[in-house]
Amino acid sequence: MRYGVIADIHANLAAFEAVLADLGEVDALWCLGDLVGYGPDPNECIELLRRYNHLCVMGNHDMAAIGRLDTADFNPEAAQAISWTTSQLTESSRLYLAALPERLVAEPFTLVHGSPRSPIWEYITNEMRAAANFGQYSTPACLVGHTHVPALYVQPSPGESVLGRVPAPGDSVEVGRARLIANPGGVGQPRDGDPRAAYAIYDTDSGILEWHRVEYPIRVTQQRMRDLGLPRRLIERLAFGW
Repeated sequence: MRYGVIADIHANLAAFEAVLADLGEVDALWCLGDLVGYGPDPNECIELLRRYNHLCVMGNHDMAAIGRLDTADFNPEAAQAISWTTSQLTESSRLYLAALPERLVAEPFTLVHGSPRSPIWEYITNEMRAAANFGQYSTPACLVGHTHVPALYVQPSPGESVLGRVPAPGDSVEVGRARLIANPGGVGQPRDGDPRAAYAIYDTDSGILEWHRVEYPIRVTQQRMRDLGLPRRLIERLAFGW
C-alpha cells in the first residue's frame, strides 16, 4: 500500500492541490495537523482532505482556530491570521477540526503534530529534543510536523546517540531497521529556504519512507492573501521558503 504523508497545509489550497497531483494514486493520506492558519483557503483545504481516505491529527493552529488554544504565544501575524480563520470557518469545518485527535497510531507509525511528548506544541528541531521523545511512543517510528522543515532522527538501538539530518528530495529511509522520528516538511509554508511544497510517501511493500518536493503557483496564493487582507509578512515569506 502507498500512503501520502503531509503536514502543515496551512490553508494553502494551491500548494495542497500541487502535492496531491504529484503524489498520484495513494491508498490514504496521513495528515500531521495544521490544516488551517496563515493561508487564505481553510474551508477548501479541509473539504479537499475529506474527499480522501485519510487520518489526521490536530495541530496548534487547528486548535487555536476553534478557540481551544490561546494565541497569546503566537506571533502577531499568526494571531491575526487565526482571528481571520476563525471568522471564516464553516460549521462543518469547525466540527471537523474539533473532532481531531492529538495522537493516532497507524502501524508502524505514531502520528502527532508537534512531538509524542507534547503533541500540540513542542518543536523537534534537534537531536537533543528528538532523543527526549523516543521513549514517548511505542511504535517503531513516529511522524511529526510543526517545524515546516523536513527532518529525520534515527536511534540505531536503545541508549545510543540519536543521529539527525535534513533529508533532500529523493532521500529515503527504511522503516523498521531502527527507531526513528520523521518530518515530511510543510505543504503550505516551507521554512527551510526551499519554497516548494514538501511531503513524503510511505510504501508498505518496500518499507521505504521517501521525501519529495513539488513547485506550486505561489503567486496565486499570495494574491488570494492580499485580496483578503492577510498580513504582508505571511504573504512575502512564501516566495522564500522561510
